[in-house]
Amino acid sequence: MVDHAVISVGNRVLTRDNDAVSAQKYRYPTVTAVVIANMVGTGVFTSLGFQLLEIDSGFVLMTLWAVGGVIALCGAMTYAELGAALPRSGGEYNFLTEIYHPAAGFVSGWISATIGFAGPTALAAMTFAAYAASIFETADSPGVQKLLATALVILLAIAHASNHRTSGATQLAFTIVKVAVIVTFCAATLAFGETGQGVRYMPVSGDAELLVSGTFAVALIYVSYAYTGWNAATYLSSELEEPSRTLPAILAFGTLAVTLLYLALNYTFLETAPIDAMRGQVEIGYISARAAFGEWGGRLAGIVLAGLLVSTVSAMLLAGPRVLQVIGEDFPAFRVLGRRNRHGIPAVAIGFQAILSIVFVLSGTFESVLVFAGFTLALNSFVTVLGVFVLRWRQPTLERPYRTFGYPFTPLAYLALTGWTLTFVLVNKPVEGLFGLIVIILGLLIFLGTGRGMGQG
Repeated sequence: MVDHAVISVGNRVLTRDNDAVSAQKYRYPTVTAVVIANMVGTGVFTSLGFQLLEIDSGFVLMTLWAVGGVIALCGAMTYAELGAALPRSGGEYNFLTEIYHPAAGFVSGWISATIGFAGPTALAAMTFAAYAASIFETADSPGVQKLLATALVILLAIAHASNHRTSGATQLAFTIVKVAVIVTFCAATLAFGETGQGVRYMPVSGDAELLVSGTFAVALIYVSYAYTGWNAATYLSSELEEPSRTLPAILAFGTLAVTLLYLALNYTFLETAPIDAMRGQVEIGYISARAAFGEWGGRLAGIVLAGLLVSTVSAMLLAGPRVLQVIGEDFPAFRVLGRRNRHGIPAVAIGFQAILSIVFVLSGTFESVLVFAGFTLALNSFVTVLGVFVLRWRQPTLERPYRTFGYPFTPLAYLALTGWTLTFVLVNKPVEGLFGLIVIILGLLIFLGTGRGMGQG
């Protein structure tokens, strides 16, 4: 019999098997912070401008963000069952490998590595640089902005490649500050700024038709991207203290908290900034603060909001490399990605994701990457949520410490809403949808070229 004990030391949890101390674990607050920080980032501070190109009803816009929260919560509750039943790091890669086939897992990991984390990491870093450029005239050039974004990625990658204590403390601190600043920003802007832009929040004739239109569905992909990250905790399952017990609560609390923050933020934006000033623009937070407090007030808020995006980049550089790590552990051709440093951290995988993100920073454009990433990630999670039905059918006796709340209606709601959105994106944004499908096919081809050598690393 294995002698197993748990030892708590400050913010660390050490496990002892046969008197040998194993790797440190992330605790509940840190992983909850990862979920919140992964979600609250580029999307909520940028996507409203693109939604306003087609929609100007406050009721429809707020409904859009509420529906996005419902979708994310339904997905999170479903992922909680999968994560509790299959508690290994890697997120969708782990789930789809176990549920369907290693090929499905590999393609999912490929998506996460190339788009799911590297792309949004780059977008968050680019947005950080754009906010900095709106504040400091010396940064107002494409070259300087790319340099700022690149430097941010490199510095945070170094922090997360050190040890769990430094990594966890960095993430928790950034996230606490982020939530506090967002709440303060909303309260101060609504209380002291000039509000009342004539936006209507009660439904009128035509709103019902808009809610079921292709326009609403396509706008929902922007919102879905903003909510991307509710599954972040599942990428750290192996490094989470008591994952079967804590994972469902982490996913639920993190998603609900972010939904409330998003509704508050978008209400603040709509109340303080003219719609015409926000249409098609990226720096929504800066525009809102400038409209409420004037030029210098806008610059001060821009500094603060730029700082918030540091947390987003940090969270993605913490969670994303765990996908690369488990791919490296399973596929000898990618074994180098599975290497850990003496603290048990996948430093090589962190470095690789940082390099991919920098490539996006130096070569990507914002809106097309956003739609492209949103579509591909939504398709990835669609297949994963569908997997809860497949896993119950294929392995009915598998231990499930947590079962999806509201099953089967919860996962069915997610599948229906997400499937509706994906369909309209393919119809209205065929180029971005096609590129997403190409990435999936390319991942499958890579698997076919390396899959025969699959084995445990």
